[in-house]
Amino acid sequence: MRTYLILLTIYLYFSIAFAVLYLKRNVNRKLEDQNLGDIGESLLLTLLIELGKIEEAQQAAEVKFEEFHDVKSYSGFLTVNKNFHSNLFFWFFPAKVNYEKAPVVVWLQGGPGGSSMFGLFMENGPFNLTADGTLELSKYSWAEKHSMIYIDNPVGTGFSFTDAHGHAQNETAVGNAVYQGLLQFFTLFPELQNNEFFLSGESYAGKYVPAVAYTIHRNNPVNNLKINLKGLAIGNGLCDPKHQNVYADYLYQIGLIDFNIQASMKHLQKKIVRHLDHKHWLAAYNTYVDLINLFREVSGFENLYNFLEPKDVLRESETLLTSYLQRKDVKKAIHVGNINFTAQSDMVYNNLKIDFMQSVTPLISELLEHYRVLIYNGQLDIIVAYPLTENFLLHFQFNRADEYKKAPRHYWQVDDDIAGYAKYAGNLTEVLVRNAGHMVPSEQPKWALDLITRFIANKPLYQ
Repeated sequence: MRTYLILLTIYLYFSIAFAVLYLKRNVNRKLEDQNLGDIGESLLLTLLIELGKIEEAQQAAEVKFEEFHDVKSYSGFLTVNKNFHSNLFFWFFPAKVNYEKAPVVVWLQGGPGGSSMFGLFMENGPFNLTADGTLELSKYSWAEKHSMIYIDNPVGTGFSFTDAHGHAQNETAVGNAVYQGLLQFFTLFPELQNNEFFLSGESYAGKYVPAVAYTIHRNNPVNNLKINLKGLAIGNGLCDPKHQNVYADYLYQIGLIDFNIQASMKHLQKKIVRHLDHKHWLAAYNTYVDLINLFREVSGFENLYNFLEPKDVLRESETLLTSYLQRKDVKKAIHVGNINFTAQSDMVYNNLKIDFMQSVTPLISELLEHYRVLIYNGQLDIIVAYPLTENFLLHFQFNRADEYKKAPRHYWQVDDDIAGYAKYAGNLTEVLVRNAGHMVPSEQPKWALDLITRFIANKPLYQ
């Protein structure tokens, strides 16, 4: 009898304890829901994908919001490293035309740490975010004939998140994370697995795009799920800091510095090369910052993305974008919950400082043997100007290097306009886009759409 009473007492104690704990959890959850208002919860899709609940995951990811003009899309988070709770945010827009066969295109922003939501709302997505914070449909959306995936990359960028020790510190980590995300994406949308697949991006994505492509290239032979990679498109991309380190002559030739500053900048450029030759990556980065700051100081330029506009217009665009994406109704619609949006992540940037001055030319060289590569530049850029990219390509060792050096230059026309100039060498297409700066699709959206459409369709830019 005594034993029974003891057991009964223990049972009642734990029953009460669990009941209290349950009530506390529900009260806390309700308080959290009140704090979130109608913002909803972050949609983590990986578990549903792993459980094979594909239809349920698709339904959960579908975006429904009046302001998006009935444009069909899906968004959510893909867990790419469970040890660090690393999740990539994606926003997917199925092609409006011939979805079943349309090429699938990823867009990655640069920075490092820049959100791909900038590309979506300011460059080549279905919407344009106007100065008054409203959306209008874009006439030059890449998502008309291509299924577009915008990914906040690396983790910690935009809406993507991770624990403190989960940030990428090199391109191997970047490539692996996006690859893991893409495997889940093509499991979520299995009807797209056989469609042609392209990677695109600009600026620091000159490193991201080759890193992801190389990871796909190396893993496709050993993975059951094959990604049908066909090509890469890189706009104003930082790929080879050593040979893209030729600012002095360029800035002198366009009249933004005099011969004295040219000499000072050449001295810093030589110093950068010495650091790079000894693999002193951080010292090279710090000297590069000194070089850029010298130009800013003597020229008065805040903006490094278009030499016709000295003022920092990018910051205004990022502020506008952040205000829109921090709205509770927008966040609920795209399933991000209470995660704060950052247009440019300092944490991501700082973790990639060692990576900043390292080259990805060995990756591009191997990729060119198997896939088509488009490298394009806006004519008016400063930070990754056309002459910088051309110098990288002239020093670039790949299987058609000699052919590139002798390749004729053709003008490229869109309607009655001269849009730019193109060269071809094997799988490489090199293009200069007229009257555009660093963000080509933003400044010349019609021409950028023609460029990417022709490249993906493997049609030449000249007659």
